[in-house]
Amino acid sequence: MADTMIANPAPLGLAGFGLTTVLLSCVNAGLLPAGGEPVVIPLAMAFGGTAQMIAGIMEFKAGNVFGATAFTSYGAFWWWFALLLILGDNHLLDLSGAGSAVGVCLLLWGVFTLGLWVSTFRLTRLVFAIFLTLWIAFFLLGGGAVLANPALHAAGGWVGLVCGALALYGSFALVANATFGREVVPVGTRS
Repeated sequence: MADTMIANPAPLGLAGFGLTTVLLSCVNAGLLPAGGEPVVIPLAMAFGGTAQMIAGIMEFKAGNVFGATAFTSYGAFWWWFALLLILGDNHLLDLSGAGSAVGVCLLLWGVFTLGLWVSTFRLTRLVFAIFLTLWIAFFLLGGGAVLANPALHAAGGWVGLVCGALALYGSFALVANATFGREVVPVGTRS
């Protein structure tokens, strides 16, 4: 039985992550009104969540443990975020006594991301930068929520914008490089 070659799922996962992260980060940074956060929900479910999970499952098939873990996990993150907003805003979850629980959850995502970041020391410089900015954004957003500090929250939004932009660049670069059959858009490949 011959192996069937599959396309690299990373551009899909990076696009889903990047686009959703940029939109939410615009709200977190104060570039878009806080009332625009519900606009993120369908994008988080469809592109940030589902498309990343598909990419993660494809990475499992390709034998890429890092890509499978990252895309599947952050796809689940976007589903968590969307469900938290939907269920909380419709009073199906009573979040009135949640206190700093959402902030602690974001901090835990920062710890998880920091752990994954260590593996990026062997990957491209672009993936290194994406995960570096992501764990910093999670810590700023989580710290801002736990400490009720809007400046930390906004800083997390700005770092998230950089992270999302890097992910979108990565998606573009991988698609362009695959299309041209060589590296025409640099990703910082390590020797």
